[in-house]
Amino acid sequence: MPTPPPSYRQLLRLAGPVVLAQMASAITGIVDTTVMGRFGSATDLAAVAVGAVVFNLVAWAFGFLRMATTGLTAQAMGADDGPQAKAVLLRALGIGLVAGLAIAASLPFLGPLLQPVFGVAPEVGSEAGSYLTARGLGAPAALMGFAINGWLLGRGRTRQLLVFQVVLNGTNAVLDTVFVAGLGMGAAGVGLGTALANVVALGVGLWLVREAFTAAAPVFDGPRLRALFGANRDILIRTLALVASFAWFVRAGAAHGTDVVAGNEVLLQFIAVSALVLDAFAFLTEKEAGEAVGASDPSRLLAVLRRTSVLSLGAGACFALFIAGFGPSIVHVVVADPGAREAALRFLPYCALVPVIGVPAWQLDGLFLGATRGPALRNAAVAATLAYVLVDRLVAPLGPHAMWWAFLASYGFRAAGLGVATPALLRELTRSEGPSHPRGTGSPPPA
Repeated sequence: MPTPPPSYRQLLRLAGPVVLAQMASAITGIVDTTVMGRFGSATDLAAVAVGAVVFNLVAWAFGFLRMATTGLTAQAMGADDGPQAKAVLLRALGIGLVAGLAIAASLPFLGPLLQPVFGVAPEVGSEAGSYLTARGLGAPAALMGFAINGWLLGRGRTRQLLVFQVVLNGTNAVLDTVFVAGLGMGAAGVGLGTALANVVALGVGLWLVREAFTAAAPVFDGPRLRALFGANRDILIRTLALVASFAWFVRAGAAHGTDVVAGNEVLLQFIAVSALVLDAFAFLTEKEAGEAVGASDPSRLLAVLRRTSVLSLGAGACFALFIAGFGPSIVHVVVADPGAREAALRFLPYCALVPVIGVPAWQLDGLFLGATRGPALRNAAVAATLAYVLVDRLVAPLGPHAMWWAFLASYGFRAAGLGVATPALLRELTRSEGPSHPRGTGSPPPA
């Protein structure tokens, strides 16, 4: 008998811990930016902006360790296959460890490339390199943390997810404050604090998921590993394309000077806060979509998407009003450098639009991630990134405001690409009679 979709009340109860967990992540970004803004210079802020986007480009190339783990775990639970759900986590942890060690070894060699690639001042490139080297020390723990995060979400264990995120982000905020405000380590201090926080959180996370190490299905299962890597390949390309969009945005700001890069970094924290919290509803869409796909229930899929989107739009409107109303005061408190402050205030109205404009893209991301429809995610992200870069180049001669026009348009491109693919996904589920594992999506066959 099909499981009825969760009500608004049930969704809010599930979303509560996820929202708090995402707020913990957002607060860390605020603390980092405030510490750098009050105790550093525009150069330090710009260096963290460049270094962070490069680290994200490298580390979130393995973001499938969170996203695919959520979808595949939820699908296994929807098909009532607990041992296979445990095996999904163990495979992801192993990949995270190996990939993280490779990232840690390679990041120090990227430092000399930052200044010419991003077109920033030499001192910004140097500081960004120091940040990357320090941040890389925690790369294995960060990637394994992706897997733990995704597994807890896929199991609907949102309270434990909250514990994991509070430990990670609370430790990060404290260490970054100590290293920057107390020890004057600048951008390298932010990187080191984040790396150590990843290690501490990994220890707590492994304890939270300890039952996955017993009574799991075989981890080294050839067909399932091939299917997993097939899904991961598409999600990897999708993630790289989206992170590349943010890297391009940083580069677009650099064309207008260090103050604009620093000001945009402050505004990106507003966006990060709203996106992280609103992602709570997209994460619920992932979990519920995965279970609906596992049970071949398209009506439940549509009901979940509709209800989580209503909640997300309401929250997005509240964020937009908050940024527009209180953003100027916050910028004055957070940023001491006059040039960076002026740039942030100039572009703040565009920033306030993102929490509403971004909702369709974030919600559809959750739908296709939960369904593990990698090709659709890949195609939409690549097309959206190419369209964004093209539009940015076309409007760039119109001045610095144009970089924000193109950036806002990028969210519409993402939503349109996935919206076009949604009817095919629903038709596919409607035709299915049992647990759905369509060929080419990366979903393994039933055990």
